[in-house]
Amino acid sequence: MLKYHLALLLYRLFFLINLPVIIIVLLIRSTKHKAYRQRLGERLGLLPRGIKPGGIVIHAASVGEVMALKAFVEQVLAAYPNLPVTLTTFTPTGSTQAKKLFTDRVQHCYLPLDIWPCSVLFLHKLAPKAIVFMETELWPNLISQSAGQNIPLLLVNGRLSENSIKSYRKLSWLITPALQRFAAILPQSQAHKDNFLALGAQPDTCIVSGNLKFDISQTAEISNKQQELSRLLANRGPVWIAASTHEGDEQLIVEAYKKVSINTPELLLVLVPRHPERFEKVHQLCQDAGLSVIKRSANQLLENDTQVWLLDTLGELMAAYALSDIVTIGGTFSHIGGHNPLEPALFKKPVIVGGDMSNFAEIHQQFTRQQAVIQLAATANVSNELAQQVQNLLESPQQAQTLGENGYHIVRQNQGASAFSLKQLSQLLAGND
Repeated sequence: MLKYHLALLLYRLFFLINLPVIIIVLLIRSTKHKAYRQRLGERLGLLPRGIKPGGIVIHAASVGEVMALKAFVEQVLAAYPNLPVTLTTFTPTGSTQAKKLFTDRVQHCYLPLDIWPCSVLFLHKLAPKAIVFMETELWPNLISQSAGQNIPLLLVNGRLSENSIKSYRKLSWLITPALQRFAAILPQSQAHKDNFLALGAQPDTCIVSGNLKFDISQTAEISNKQQELSRLLANRGPVWIAASTHEGDEQLIVEAYKKVSINTPELLLVLVPRHPERFEKVHQLCQDAGLSVIKRSANQLLENDTQVWLLDTLGELMAAYALSDIVTIGGTFSHIGGHNPLEPALFKKPVIVGGDMSNFAEIHQQFTRQQAVIQLAATANVSNELAQQVQNLLESPQQAQTLGENGYHIVRQNQGASAFSLKQLSQLLAGND
C-alpha cells in the first residue's frame, strides 16, 4: 500500500508539473480543431455555473462511447428522474454528440485532466452519488480521490484486450490498485473478465454483463433524420457507404469506387470520415480524383451525376446506414482496429471490412461464424478486392440480404447489457444511502 501511495504521489506531481505543457499541447491541437481551445476551464475542473450536484456522473470519452452508452443513459434517466445526470466526455466530438443525443436532459461537461487540483474541484462541485466509467477509462487520480470520499465507482462495458493488458502490466503498481477501488466491474465477455482478473481486479467485483454496443434501436430521431437525408438523396441508388474512414482509407475506397462505377455508373458513394478536421482534406481528395462530390453540409439535392456524397456532419451516420445498400467499415485497412459493425447490422445491411477488426474482435468473430460479414484478404491491391466484393453484392441481392439478416439476428440475440448495468448501479446507489 505504501508503494501505491508513493506511486500515486509521483503520478500527481508529474502531471501537476507538466500542466503548462499539457495546456500548450491542447492549444496546438486546437490549430486543427478549434474546439480544443474552447472551455479550457472545464479541463481544469472549473465547471459551468448552474451545474447541479448530488447526482450520477457517467463518463464517455468520445463519440463511439457516447453512442454505446445511449441506451444505458436513457434507462438511468428513466429510473432516476429526480437525480441530475452528468455525462462527461474528453473530446469535442464526444461533447457535440452528447448534446445532440440528450440535449438538456443531462448535464454535460468535459472530464478534467487527471491532475490533483483539477479533480478536487470537479468532485467538490458535483459531489456525485456514483461515478460510472466505460471500457478501459482508468483515471488513477480521480479514482483514488473518489474512493477516498466513499463515492461508488462502476466500470461498465469493461474491455481489456491482450494488447492493452501488456501495456497496463508495465504500470500495474498504479493500475491494479485503481481497479481494486471499483465497487463493480462489468466486462463485456469472459475473455475480458479474465484479463481484468489477471491485472489484479477483485474476483467478487467482476461480473460479465455483455456488450452495451448491442443495445441499439431505431429511434424516432433516427427515423426523422432518415427522412431528411432521403429527401436530399432524391431516390438515388444504389448507395455504398464507407463509414468512419481514416487517413489512407479514402484513397483506396475512391480507387475501388472508380472501378465499380465502370459497370455501375449510377452507384453513389457516401464517404463519412471519422474525424471532422479531415472533412476538407477528403473533399479535396475526391475532387483531385476527378469525382463529382457534394457536401452534406451544403444541404442540397443530389444531382443525377453526383458520384460522392461527403457526410461532413455529426450524428447522421445511423440514419445514413438505413438508406444504404452496402456498408464498408473504415479503420480496418491499416492498424486502427476498425469500428462498430453493429449499427449497419441493425438495418440489415451487408458489411465489408478490411483485415483489422481488433477493436471489435469478439463481435467480429460472431459475425464471421454466423456469416454476417465479408472480410477482405490481405492482398497487394486491396482496392481491387474491395471493388470486386462491392460488385458481387450489387449483382447478388440475395447474398446481400442474407448477410444483412444474419447481422441483424446477432444484434437482437445479444441485447440486455444496459439493463444489467442499470441493476448494478441501482444496487450501488442503494447501498450508499
